[in-house]
Amino acid sequence: MSSHQHATPPVLLVTGAHPQLYSADLAPTAPEGRTWGAFSLFAMWMSDVHSVGGYTFAASLFFLGLTGWEVLIAMIVGITAVYFLMNLIGKPSLKYGVPFPVVARMSFGVMGANLAAVLRGIVGIVWYGVQTYFASKAVQALAITLVPSTVELTRNDIFGLSTLGWLSFLFMWVFQLLIFLRGMESIRKFIDFCGPVVYVVMFALAIWILSQTGFSSLSLQLAPPAEGSSLSHMANASMLIVAYFAALLLNFGDFSRFSRDEKAMKIGNFLGLPVNFIVFSIIVVIVTAGTVQVFGEAILDPVAIVERINNPWIVVLGSITFIVATMGINIVANFVSPAYDIANLFPEKINFRMGGLITSILSVLVCPWLFVSSPQAITIFVSIFGAVLGPIFGIMIADYYLVKKQNVVLEDLYTMSPEGSLYFERGWNSRALLALAIASVMSIGLSVLGATQYIRNGGDWGWLLGAVIGGGVHYLLMRNERVAAAALGAKA
Repeated sequence: MSSHQHATPPVLLVTGAHPQLYSADLAPTAPEGRTWGAFSLFAMWMSDVHSVGGYTFAASLFFLGLTGWEVLIAMIVGITAVYFLMNLIGKPSLKYGVPFPVVARMSFGVMGANLAAVLRGIVGIVWYGVQTYFASKAVQALAITLVPSTVELTRNDIFGLSTLGWLSFLFMWVFQLLIFLRGMESIRKFIDFCGPVVYVVMFALAIWILSQTGFSSLSLQLAPPAEGSSLSHMANASMLIVAYFAALLLNFGDFSRFSRDEKAMKIGNFLGLPVNFIVFSIIVVIVTAGTVQVFGEAILDPVAIVERINNPWIVVLGSITFIVATMGINIVANFVSPAYDIANLFPEKINFRMGGLITSILSVLVCPWLFVSSPQAITIFVSIFGAVLGPIFGIMIADYYLVKKQNVVLEDLYTMSPEGSLYFERGWNSRALLALAIASVMSIGLSVLGATQYIRNGGDWGWLLGAVIGGGVHYLLMRNERVAAAALGAKA
């Protein structure tokens, strides 16, 4: 194995790698390519949390009928769980320098990993389109504020969008693509900028609210007291936080592979998850509670708050900020993973940039503006795919830590030889697939029961149930291979 200098970032050249499994984007990152320190990971999490969706999600937790202190405790428990789970899923990518689809080969087989990658990729593509559409609405608001006559372009309908709607959407689509296709180092620099800049505006909004209301708004009860046990509602709130991060709980390795070391990863994750999420949520509470006094109602959408202030300069500043924020989360949660996942299908023909271009094109074909207009479609999509992502996470964690005991032969991640420890049955691990099928059916079943209220809030627990069942079944089916896998790793 040697360092391959021509790729960006630098990668290790794996001798004897099969072209169907290897490319510069999927190869292990070389030591000199590990440029992400604690701040870059911190900024990455800021980009993920500091979005319109993240704001609305954090605000919604305070409408569960719990007191502010109960919500805060639930948040600390939930986000701390996410922190430890992220460290677990990030470690194999950090150790071997490989992205999520390649880590999935450890448990699903060198070809079976494509199934896990495609399932994760579909989620990313759909939400990439949805977030691009949300950002385009801010572009439209900006255009109307700066050039009022453009409101005339909103009075028609072309496949569900007005002329201005289409122009705004295409602007966002192209603008994002120009940044994203420059590669992971440019992406790192962009998100180093995104997260902090949103904080500046959020702090400014919180200070403005406090200047209008003082601290009296913080004592307001934002929702009627919850019926039943507060403890059970707090547990549900904690699980909602874990479920919110379900997609990145699979592909965080796409970023941790560039970390300088484990210490940088853990510090970046700690600052970006528990610390950042709690601080951001407190700001959200101040602003949301304040809107009740200032506007007479609780407003969960920060774009709507900015528009209500009725100052064109603030609308401009707010719109630009929310555009940047949405681009930040789109990179972290919805662009990088599908780009790698699609590249993993045909490494010989598709690289990261081409995978990203395909992701962008498919995200338009999803027609996200029609998708978000149907709350039922969103609920079904989130329930089904969330219930599948949990089992994949559980299987990968159980396999790496309990079956493989953190020992994997690096070359076997890239070989199609039947002698390879990850070849299984023609590249597919049937036992992992069986564990995925069993756990997914049970997890989807719980989500459906939860949605029909046979089990109160059952849908919130679908991810955890799927992860535990998937990991448990996989371990039971694979436990006899533990010694062999560990022995192979010891020789490597």
